[in-house]
Amino acid sequence: MNWSMNASADKPFTENVFSIARQKEVAAALRAALPEGCVLFNEEDTRPYECDGLAAYRQLPMVVVLPNTEAQVVAILRVCHYLKAPIVPRGAGTGLSGGALPIADGVVLSTARLNRIVRLDPYTRCAVVQPGVRNLAISEAAAVHGLYYAPDPSSQIACTIGGNVAENSGGVHCLKYGLTIHNVLRVRMVTMEGEIVELGGEALDAPGLDLLAVFIGSEGMLGVVTEVTVRLIPKPQTARVIMASFDDVVKGGNAVASIIAAGIIPAGLEMMDKTSSRMVEPFVKAGYDIDAEAILLCESDGIPEEVEEEIARMTEVFRHSGATAIAVSRTEAERLKFWSGRKNAFPAAGRISPDYYCMDGTIPRKKLAEVLMRITQMETRYGLRCANVFHAGDGNLHPLILFDANQPGEFHRAELFGAEILELCVEVGGTITGEHGVGIEKINSMCVQFSQAELDAFRAVKQAFDSAFLLNPDKAIPTLRRCAEYGKMHVKNGQLQFADLPRF
Repeated sequence: MNWSMNASADKPFTENVFSIARQKEVAAALRAALPEGCVLFNEEDTRPYECDGLAAYRQLPMVVVLPNTEAQVVAILRVCHYLKAPIVPRGAGTGLSGGALPIADGVVLSTARLNRIVRLDPYTRCAVVQPGVRNLAISEAAAVHGLYYAPDPSSQIACTIGGNVAENSGGVHCLKYGLTIHNVLRVRMVTMEGEIVELGGEALDAPGLDLLAVFIGSEGMLGVVTEVTVRLIPKPQTARVIMASFDDVVKGGNAVASIIAAGIIPAGLEMMDKTSSRMVEPFVKAGYDIDAEAILLCESDGIPEEVEEEIARMTEVFRHSGATAIAVSRTEAERLKFWSGRKNAFPAAGRISPDYYCMDGTIPRKKLAEVLMRITQMETRYGLRCANVFHAGDGNLHPLILFDANQPGEFHRAELFGAEILELCVEVGGTITGEHGVGIEKINSMCVQFSQAELDAFRAVKQAFDSAFLLNPDKAIPTLRRCAEYGKMHVKNGQLQFADLPRF
């Protein structure tokens, strides 16, 4: 969970009350179009859908719909389009940017019941799945054929492929095997008007504009996914992980750049600072060096001979980069143990802090050490601890800002801390998000990353797919007013001066 929230006066999102008359109108129309049990509107039934993994922001949905078929998705969208009712698509609710936060007077459309693997073809190495299929379930089904689905977000045991498409999710192995966009061949989706559209295809190329690339990562603002064709790849014959310890984060950051500069593309390359490793080790007992200032996990996979050679090359790079200790997994169980610490970094935060706020930004690899040092300076300024975990190979960082929501003002400080980290990402040549999306969390930071002309272009794409602006409105693309308000922040003497962050 991005932020596990206790009851507190620091709650940042004030729930709006929808019109009961409007709720009855929309619910009645949807119940007339759908089978029994597909429409929820009583508070005790809709309350579980009030937020996604970013639990700091909550909104009780007016109505929740649970379609069982694509035809029902079409019916829902047509009803809502006719009634001008906004729709927020939702997968498993594991998103970390508020992308599935309900709209006060809108409908949440959950794809959880669309959970069939339609077809798995080992000869063409692809699988056709519905959006509610769990990420890990694809690999589990393909394992009998010696195949798997490469993108592996930390939440892969629970997150669904529909949500992965919406956020363009990655994972610890995205450096070598790519993000969702590199592993999806085709998407079947329904527009706000209820039209079924197919983007991409199983061939090497598809005619027309590459709208598949536009759609993946669009955060539910362009259409509702009903079917996805994913690429499957052969499982490596073997895989081994190096765990390298460093007595200085600068050395660790530079080692990441040195690995890539040596022409090596590891299957995974992750970095954790001392706060993270000390947070995780008692939780999973992965064998991490808790005295190291930074730990790198670097994996090689392929045929045994290839892995052996690559492990030797990577070990040499780490030695030259100043590693104080190097351990190499000897068994598959040990490899999984090394990774378990990294994959459980978020839940482990609950052992040392009542609450945490997980950020997501991307920076050039060569800036890793600089950014870590700057975040350390921010910790002092904001009076909050920060545990840093990185998809170091592609520069995707996930700082975990630790705080206590029961202490007045601490979450607000955490928000400002996170916003400054994103400003820093832009400053060093990176972006405000890597794989968590913009949602509601980073919408102000979009004003920093992009010019008004660029934001207008994003809005034009949105309008081309959804002219009524009913699909997941008020997410990802900020309004002129929001950017004007956020622009009141300014830089003085080289330091960002944060006034009260506007609440919307």
